[in-house]
Amino acid sequence: MILKHASDVHAIPITKPGFSGFTAQFLLTSDDGCPRYAMRLMEIAPGGCTSFHNHREEHEMYFLEGEGVLRTEAGGEDKVRAGDALLLMPCEFHQVRNTGTGTLKMICTVPLFPGMDGRGTTPCK
Repeated sequence: MILKHASDVHAIPITKPGFSGFTAQFLLTSDDGCPRYAMRLMEIAPGGCTSFHNHREEHEMYFLEGEGVLRTEAGGEDKVRAGDALLLMPCEFHQVRNTGTGTLKMICTVPLFPGMDGRGTTPCK
């Protein structure tokens, strides 16, 4: 068993191209002995966003606080808010933007592909 408190895991600013105002806390990863899934706590500051990207890992997200929009490759934007659950399929393009006045906070899980630790993702080919 592994038991951690989020306050014991440092938030890391994600500064990859296209990301702004974004931090991640890697709560449970392969470094903790997780065999199949990683759990991350992610925060986006007001006006911040992820890049418009895709990867082989599916995402399951649960929004804890705030409000924003999810942009998809179909060109649509769906509002997201606290209490929403989201499944993004492998290689599905997506971007999350904070459109609210407070922090947009979410739990995000990804499968652990061979050789991956739960901090990064695998490019689609």
